[in-house]
Amino acid sequence: MSLIPSFFGGRRSNVFDPFSLDVWDPFKDFPFPNSLSASFPEFSRENSAFVSTHVDWKETPEAHVFKAEIPGLKKEEVKVEIEDDKVLQISGERNVKKEDKKDKWHRVERSSGKFMRRFRLPENAKVEEVKASMENGVLTVTVPKEEVKKPDVKAIEISG
Repeated sequence: MSLIPSFFGGRRSNVFDPFSLDVWDPFKDFPFPNSLSASFPEFSRENSAFVSTHVDWKETPEAHVFKAEIPGLKKEEVKVEIEDDKVLQISGERNVKKEDKKDKWHRVERSSGKFMRRFRLPENAKVEEVKASMENGVLTVTVPKEEVKKPDVKAIEISG
């Protein structure tokens, strides 16, 4: 059994230790792609950003509020659009800076590529008054609601 020293507090690592800090890749030296992207394009790195763009949608008495986590993006790199007066679309692109070819990457977890999320808005959405703001990597889109008009009820006197 081969033990490899770790950078974290002298902890040693091995493939049989479930708390090991290293992951052994049994296919590392085989001559086939090391990801699912070749066989399954829907899992490719370019599409991974679609999955990782999380959006919360809450409804208040006054509005529908969407909050999207898009850390590392500037507001100029994000688009908020209303399509056909009924679909809210949030899109953008995370670009990875080209790194030096001499670097050896051990792990890449930050997603990059294009992302898009679409939401069908309810009938009571005031699409002409939508507002968007961005702070600390969170995009907030507020879609005001039309006031629900209560039906006029007229009491009818019953004769007889």
